[in-house]
Amino acid sequence: MVPTTSLLLLLGLALLAPGLSADQCVLTGSWTNDLGSNMTIMAVNNNGEFAGTFHTAVMTTTKEIKASPLVGIQHIKTQPTFGFTVNWNFTDSTAVFTGQCFVDTDGKETLKTMWLLQSHANSIKDDWNATTVGTDTFTRRAEVME
Repeated sequence: MVPTTSLLLLLGLALLAPGLSADQCVLTGSWTNDLGSNMTIMAVNNNGEFAGTFHTAVMTTTKEIKASPLVGIQHIKTQPTFGFTVNWNFTDSTAVFTGQCFVDTDGKETLKTMWLLQSHANSIKDDWNATTVGTDTFTRRAEVME
């Protein structure tokens, strides 16, 4: 009886261990994307809701680029899917991002995203080219110690 119980316990641990060993991907913190834009996500609450700021490095405007507010939500999972909206405060455009947070075998976190940028159109007939689609990859920004 004891060998059977031990075998079942060992088998159960072997089946559960892969799910327990996966590193948690955490959205909170500072991120930079492949184009040099920076994003900071504040605390994620128990419902998965979060807020933060996004400072784009890419914009076709003559106005001063400012950090803009973002709000979003994520699933509470080990490698969560998420979405957020950026309300650009220096132009009449809004961007929405959706993606997933991944942790690789070395423990490096990466956010893979797809986005839509809706620019202001002066009329419905000009709306045909007001939406831009793209992808970004974000990595955790190194914290600067002072």
